This record gives sequence, C-alpha cells and structure tokens, in this order.
Amino acid sequence: MTAHPVPLRAGAAQAPGAASDPVIRLQAVQKTFQLPDGQRFDAVRSVSLDIAPGDVFGLIGKSGAGKSTLLRLINLLERPDAGQVLVGGRDLTALSRKELRETRQNIGMIFQQFNLLQNATVFENVAFPLRIHGRNARAEIDARVRECLALVGLEEKIHSYPAQLSGGQKQRVAIARALAPRPQVLLCDEPTSALDSETTQSILDTLREINQKIGVTIVIVTHELSVVEALCRHVAVVEQGRVVEQFAVREAGAERVTVLGRELDALVRRRVREAALDLELAQEAAQLPAALRVAGGAAHV
Repeated sequence: MTAHPVPLRAGAAQAPGAASDPVIRLQAVQKTFQLPDGQRFDAVRSVSLDIAPGDVFGLIGKSGAGKSTLLRLINLLERPDAGQVLVGGRDLTALSRKELRETRQNIGMIFQQFNLLQNATVFENVAFPLRIHGRNARAEIDARVRECLALVGLEEKIHSYPAQLSGGQKQRVAIARALAPRPQVLLCDEPTSALDSETTQSILDTLREINQKIGVTIVIVTHELSVVEALCRHVAVVEQGRVVEQFAVREAGAERVTVLGRELDALVRRRVREAALDLELAQEAAQLPAALRVAGGAAHV
C-alpha cells in the first residue's frame, strides 16, 4: 500500500470547553517504581481523570507529588502498571508498538530543558518529527515549518542554531516542533521553570494564543500558581500520587482564582505544619533512652 502524506492544512479548531467526549481519559492508572535500595515507590495511585477537547488543564503539586509521572503516562513515556489511558478514544495501553508510534504523532510534548538537537538549525529541529516517518514531501515540510515558526514568532530565526538563541526562544522552537505534526494534545512538563518571570509570561501568552487559534488541548505540569492563574481553565492538585482536588478556573472569575490560591496556600501550609510536627517528634524521640526508641528514631508509644 502506498503511504500518503499527512495532511498539513489546518482543520477546524474545537471550541475550548465545548461539550463532547474527553480527548484524554485516564482510568484508575497506577505507576510504581523500584528504588535502588529495593523499596517500591508508588508515584501514581489509581488516578482517574477526564480532560475535554480544547481545554487548558493544569497538574499542580509540590516536587515529588507524581504530577510529571502522571503526565508521562498520557503518551506512555511511562507505561502504567494498571489502568487505561485513552487519547482520542484509543486505548494506548492496548496498541502494538507500531500503532503507538503512529498515535504519538497526535500527542506533542514540551520539556523543561527544551531537548533541542544542538547541531541542527531551528528549521531542522522543527522539521524533525515530519521527516522521521518519511510521509511528507519536501515542499510540505518547508511550508509547515514556516507556519509553526510564525505561530511562535520566530520566523527570522529559521537558520539559527540553538546555541544562538535565548532560553525563551529555545522553548518557542520546542513548541513549534511539538506542533509540527498537528497534534490534538500538547503535553507540557514544567515548560517555564527554567525561565525568568518575563520570559515565562511570554511563553504562557504563546501557549494561550496557540490554544485559542488552533484548539489544541494543553496539559501543563507546574508547581507555580502564577502559571495556573495565567493559563489554565481547569486544575487538578496532585499529592502523594493521587489527585486530591480539582478546580474550574473561570476566565472571568477572579474571585474563583483567589479561592484557588487560598486552597493551594492552605495545602502548602498544612504540609509545612506536618513536616514541622514530624521534625519535632523526631527531636523528642532522639532525646529518649535508646531502649525506648525503635528503628528510625521514633519512640514506642
């Protein structure tokens, strides 16, 4: 059978928040890692989540909460130990390796450290996902690369190398590269944490504009409330591998955003109090006679 080029013309964008089946559905997904000392770490614990087409969905939580692992389960960069991952109605966990490679073209990903090819030009970096499958003509690739660079405002950098770009420009190239195959979903793993505040705002503006123009669904991992306030419509708070709360962040509802901030602040304060209590108990236990202590320093009670 003759392979046909992937269409490079823009399709009709889904209206953000429009009622429809979820584009992403996680059903009771779990992921456990084996640690070097032989212990097991439950990174994601039976999480179920629906994300609507055209949404901008935030996964927020402190470092180590499991939010990045949860994000990587969506495109099976991490394969779940249990549960289902459905994207565009297809269960990724049931696909063959070939089918999964093809389906991943529908899922773009942006990383914290950009992950650009250092010895390739901006053009070559953005063209890379279009070339690896060999199904697009040279003229189509050229047109699509220029279209994507125009979306992120970097047309003039098309022949530059990553070493000649600022951090913000590198992340824009990474966004353009992720968009090149026309994905339905864009996954962003802490895309602004390596950037200063001004550049962060610029990247968030770019992501918002892309979402509004082409309707791509964005899922973004962050530990920064400012990112949530600036970009997200819906948010899930991840804590110890579980989704403990979800919020709808209304674009016109500043009051709801304020409440979200208070709830997240309360979550942080609770964790600080718990950590302080654990330290206090440990210090008290350390002062007890050895016969009254158990392994790890805790006291018999």
